[in-house]
Amino acid sequence: PYFTFEGMGRLGAELEMYAEIKQAASDAIMAAGGTITHHHAVGRLHRPWYDQQRPELFAKALKAVKRTLDPNGVLNPGLLIDA
Repeated sequence: PYFTFEGMGRLGAELEMYAEIKQAASDAIMAAGGTITHHHAVGRLHRPWYDQQRPELFAKALKAVKRTLDPNGVLNPGLLIDA
């Protein structure tokens, strides 16, 4: 399922409010045993929670593949793994 939300905002603080809501919602999802992702993949906004859920062995394998296929680090640098 795909959910969204609506509520009263603080004019000029929309991005700050979004970040607060995103943090609280994502933390609650993880605390309940859920995973953080998006129908377009993980994405930059989900990276902090992805790092917590991604197995370390997978991270090492992904880094090795990235070094081999993208030695100059030009394809989505820092998106799923640190350079």
